Amino acid sequence: MEVPTRPSIDISGRWTTAWASRKSLKTFTIAALFAVAFSLFLLSGKQRTIGQANGCDFPAIFNFGDSNSDKGGKSAAFHRIPLPNGNSFFQKPAGRCCNGKVIIDFIGVNSDIKRKLPRPEDFSQALYIFEVGQNDLDGAFKSMTEKQVVESIPGIISQFAQAVKRLHQQGAGTFWIHNTGPIGCLPFQVLEYPPQTDNVDQNGCIRSRNEVAQEFNRQLKERVIQLRMQFPDAAMTYVDIYSAKYSLISDAKKHGFANALRYCCGHYRDNLCWRKKVVNGTEILGTSCRNTSAYISWDGIHYSHAANLWVANKVLDGLLSDPPTPITEACLMPLHL
Repeated sequence: MEVPTRPSIDISGRWTTAWASRKSLKTFTIAALFAVAFSLFLLSGKQRTIGQANGCDFPAIFNFGDSNSDKGGKSAAFHRIPLPNGNSFFQKPAGRCCNGKVIIDFIGVNSDIKRKLPRPEDFSQALYIFEVGQNDLDGAFKSMTEKQVVESIPGIISQFAQAVKRLHQQGAGTFWIHNTGPIGCLPFQVLEYPPQTDNVDQNGCIRSRNEVAQEFNRQLKERVIQLRMQFPDAAMTYVDIYSAKYSLISDAKKHGFANALRYCCGHYRDNLCWRKKVVNGTEILGTSCRNTSAYISWDGIHYSHAANLWVANKVLDGLLSDPPTPITEACLMPLHL
């Protein structure tokens, strides 16, 4: 499989395709999985991270993904994500490419969480969340035709499967796997690749890009099913983030949002919200809109705090999952198979 040589402009710390060789891809995949794109929460004592009575006691949550779910990995490993990121909710930069919280923040929002290093015995009882696909496809689109991108999907999915297998070998047992969202609806995608009239859907999104994302998700779901058969002692839940996000985009005004193809922070190619710009020796930060809660897209690529909250509420109850399992019962899934 040919791998694109130019990394995506938007996200550092990916564990996916944008590397020049299979060897470097493999090395970076492992490093990023265990260092950069990594978030964890731990509870002291017997307090719950997520779940109600009769739910799952997860002593830790480990997140592997891109900047849609990064809570500080990029800032810790490379450079701090500047204001106005974080300003709406945290009133300061908080390591997120967002004006507030990302989806994973809302998983344990009602818990008394304390952060500390995990104990070895916590790993087998933890929840492992995967956020996959957007960086892979975005990076591939920059150097491949859409047909070539589709042909590259099996290799991408295989890398994901290898990561799951390695985690399982180390004792991981509960996986909550997000598919990729409608990449053709990201404002920067529409600006970068203005679609022809016959390639625009009813929401103004790039139809063919979304079809590639749907094919990615189809293959991802098939692989998850295969992994369940291969590891029957593991609980693996496939979560349809695509449907949740596309539903929000389709009914943006109904849910109190502005045009879904508009974004709040920064300017395309000129003043990116997640980077400082230096002009004549002076650092210039991205500028944001006044009413951040009216925007689905925060910066043309990442979703806003308000949109992340909406999507989290849509998926955490399990109605868009396979099997239809709420996250509070994700560890119990094998009992229902």
